[in-house]
Amino acid sequence: MKKRILSGMRPTGSLHIGHLVGALDNWQKLQDEYECLFMAADWHALMSEYESPQVLKENIIDNVIDWLACGIDPEKSIIFIQSHVKEHLELCMFFSVITPLGLLERCPTYKEGLREINNRDLHTYGFLGYPLLQAADIMLYKAGIVPVGEDQLPHLELTRQIVRKFNNLYKSPFFSEPEALLTKVNRLLGLDGRKMSKSYNNYIALSEEPEVIARKVQSMFTDPLRIKVSDSGHPQECNVRKYYAIFGRDEIRVIDERCQEARIGCTECKKELAKILISFLGPIQDKRKELLKDKDKVLDILREGEEKAREIASQTIQEVKNLLFSNSSAFRSKSGRHSRVNGNPERV
Repeated sequence: MKKRILSGMRPTGSLHIGHLVGALDNWQKLQDEYECLFMAADWHALMSEYESPQVLKENIIDNVIDWLACGIDPEKSIIFIQSHVKEHLELCMFFSVITPLGLLERCPTYKEGLREINNRDLHTYGFLGYPLLQAADIMLYKAGIVPVGEDQLPHLELTRQIVRKFNNLYKSPFFSEPEALLTKVNRLLGLDGRKMSKSYNNYIALSEEPEVIARKVQSMFTDPLRIKVSDSGHPQECNVRKYYAIFGRDEIRVIDERCQEARIGCTECKKELAKILISFLGPIQDKRKELLKDKDKVLDILREGEEKAREIASQTIQEVKNLLFSNSSAFRSKSGRHSRVNGNPERV
């Protein structure tokens, strides 16, 4: 049997080319090798976007359409919405009662969020418990492999610590510690040389119109040491060159030579890059337009994915309850999930 992988994205806005090269390209390859579950992590998004939750629904559909357009195949992978599977919060609750506060307060993501994000209040119980929910997401499906970059290894180690605590406390090797699948991630900086982010408005969305792409590329910072067109360029110092390295590999050698020999200016270089990006995104955008014509099909994919995910998740939760509460399944009625008290149904 294939090993199982879980991964997800927070639906906080439009997906951009950073998501494509940093995650979606990898997802597309993984689904041929592993049993993959990909979730729209709306609970995780709500932890920082709780003041404007109304945008999440629209973002979820928009993001999933991008996933499908980029090659995520519902015939190969389970695609679902996190909040539609209630067991995520149930397992998170189990983990919360055994996890020391200090473990969460030392989490790098938590400290970075408090330090870097100033436009909303993140001093909340939910944001502190963000890693707990991540651990629950992974272990709910008993995912043995987690695709991560090196910078995410501390977060996975926190999940492994929670698993060890759970297994030791209840004297059962119930959960297996997930292993990291270190993935080669193409790091793509924003148009201004900073981290690509919606907050900085320095990205190119996957759905961007060609004229918008051309305009945004022209705004990119280039070689800071090249003042005049006649000056020799330094491609290795230029952010534009990093885009060529990912999207224009066939052209990069010639571009490097022309730049170093001052045979091409930055404006022309960026015009060529814009053409490459527009051509690269063309097939994705064509698929996207087709999917937008039939959103009901996308909703059906999410419903089917939800059913498949819930089947796995409900089994895990029942096993956890049996472990913790001395076979809680014995309390269930033979007819289903409800018993009757004084003639009225009551959930056990």
